[in-house]
Amino acid sequence: NIQLLLTMDADTIFVIVVLVIIFILSSIGAAYLIIYYQHPDDKNEAYFPKLVVFLGMMVAVTTIVGFPLDARNKGEYVGCEGFDTGVCGGLNMEVYWNICFWCIPVWLFVLIPFSSFYYEADDGYTLATMVGATPRNDKPKSKIVQALCSTTFVLIFVILVFALTYLFMSDTNIPVMKYTGAVMKANYTRIMEPTNGTDFTPEQFSPLNGTDVYLLSKVTPPDGELETIPLKVGIGTFYAGLMAWLGWFFFAIFGGVGLAALPVDLILGFINRPKHMNPEEYAEIKESLQKRVNEMVDMGEKMKEERVQREQLGSDNGGGGWFNREAYKDAREERNRVREFKAAVFLLEEDVTDFTAASERSEKFNPLLPWLGLFAGILSLALSVTWLVQIFIYVIPSPPLHPFLNALFTSLDFFPLFSQFFLFLYTGYLFACAMKGAFKFGLRFVCMDIHPMRPGKTYMSSMMFNLGLVLICALPIVQFCAVAFSTYAQYSTIRQMFLIELEYIPFFSFFWTNNIFIYAFLAIALLTVLYLIICRKRGDDTKTIMKLRDRLTKRS
Repeated sequence: NIQLLLTMDADTIFVIVVLVIIFILSSIGAAYLIIYYQHPDDKNEAYFPKLVVFLGMMVAVTTIVGFPLDARNKGEYVGCEGFDTGVCGGLNMEVYWNICFWCIPVWLFVLIPFSSFYYEADDGYTLATMVGATPRNDKPKSKIVQALCSTTFVLIFVILVFALTYLFMSDTNIPVMKYTGAVMKANYTRIMEPTNGTDFTPEQFSPLNGTDVYLLSKVTPPDGELETIPLKVGIGTFYAGLMAWLGWFFFAIFGGVGLAALPVDLILGFINRPKHMNPEEYAEIKESLQKRVNEMVDMGEKMKEERVQREQLGSDNGGGGWFNREAYKDAREERNRVREFKAAVFLLEEDVTDFTAASERSEKFNPLLPWLGLFAGILSLALSVTWLVQIFIYVIPSPPLHPFLNALFTSLDFFPLFSQFFLFLYTGYLFACAMKGAFKFGLRFVCMDIHPMRPGKTYMSSMMFNLGLVLICALPIVQFCAVAFSTYAQYSTIRQMFLIELEYIPFFSFFWTNNIFIYAFLAIALLTVLYLIICRKRGDDTKTIMKLRDRLTKRS
C-alpha cells in the first residue's frame, strides 16, 4: 500500500523496480525464444511442454537475478535488526531463495520428466516395450497415463534419496570464537530506551569509555578460543546444498569447457564467416558437400540394416533380457554410433547453411550477424579472462591477494544500476558457458546426446533438455558467485546459507572448503584452452564419416 511504499528506503524501491522490469522483459524474451526456436511440427502442438519451458525459464531467471539483488539488499547486516538500517534493503531474501530452492527440484524431477515422457510417448505400447514385456491387444494407455507412470518411478527414487540424505547428513558444525570476559558486578546494568518510543538510533551506542576499555582488556584468551556450534540445517537450505553439490559435477565440466570455447567459437565464426564465391569455388564446395551427403546417406542405410538384423536375431533367440551382457554391449555401441552420426549430421547441416549463405542464390543472409558475433566474442573473451584472474587472485589464495572484481562492483555502487548490471552480466555469463560447454562436449564425446538450439528446427524435447541443464547448473553458479564475490556480497543471505550453514556440513565440507570443484572447473577450462590452441580447426568431417563407415563395415 501507499503507506508501506513511503516507509521504504531508496535501495528497497530500486531493487523492487529492477526485479519487476527483469521479470517483464524475461517473460517477453522466454515467449519469443519458444516461438523463434520451435520446430514447425510443434507449432500448434505440445502446449503443456511449452508452458513448462516458459515457466522454467522464469525460474532460471529468478535464480540468476537473485544473487545481484541479494548482494544489493544486504539483509544479513547486523544493523538491519533495527539500529543501523541505512544500508539495508527491505526484501526477505530468505523466502525468495527458499522459493527458488523448491522450484528447481520440482522442475527437474517432476515437470520436465513428465513433459518429456508425455511429449515423446507413443499412443501404442511404449511403456510395455520399455521393459521388454509383450503388449496386450486391449486398449492402449493414454499419453498422460504413460507419463504419470514413468514420472512416478522417478519421483519415488528422488524422494527416497532426499529423505535419507536429510536424515543422516543435515547436521552442521559452525566454527565460532569463544571469548571469556571479566565478571560483572551484580549491580552493573546498562539500559537504553528508544528515542521515539519505537526505534533505536546509532547515536545511542556511544564510543568506548574507560570502563569499557578495562572490561575489554580482561577478555581471555585475547585471540579467542575456537569452538563449534552444532545445528540442524533447514530442509529447504539442505536440499539447495544437495542440488548444488550434484550440479557442480555438470557445471565443473560444461562450465569449464564453455569458459574457453565460447569466446573462441564466436571469434572464429567471424573469421570463417560466409563470403561470396566465384563459380569455380562454388562448384568445388558443392561437389564436396554432395559427397559428404552421400556418405551420410550410406551410413544411415548401413545402421538401419544392422538394427533390423539385430532385431531379427534377438527375436529368433527369444529376446535379449536385462542380464544379457552381449545384448547390452551391442545396444550401448549402437547408441554411441547414433550419437556420433547425429553429431556429424549437425556439422554437415551447419556447413550447408554457411554454403547457402555464401552462394549467389542466398538473399536472406544478414551481413551484420558476423560483426555482432565478433563483438560478442570480444566481450566473452574479456569476461572469461577476468573470471580466470578472479579465481587465481581471489578464490584460490587464502587470504586473497586482491579483491579485483569485488573492488570494481564496490566502486560502481555510486549508481546502483551499474553495479547490478555488471554483477548480473558476470553471473549470467556462467550460464551461457554451461550451455556452450554441454553442446561442445556432446560434439566431441559420444557419451551424451547433443541438443542444439536452432531457429525453427528445435523440438520441445531439446528445449526441455537445455532447460534442465540450466536449472541443474543454477545453484552451483550462484554458490560460485557467492564465493568469488564474497567481499562485495558479504551481507547477502545466500552467502549466509552456502558459506556458513552448508559449507560446514561434514559431507559437503570436504568438497567446498578444499575447493575441489573449483580446481576441477579451472583445470578443465585450462585444458580446453590448450586443446583449442593445438586443434584450432575442426577436423575433416569426411574422415570422421569414413571412420564410422569402416566400423560398420567390419561388423557387417
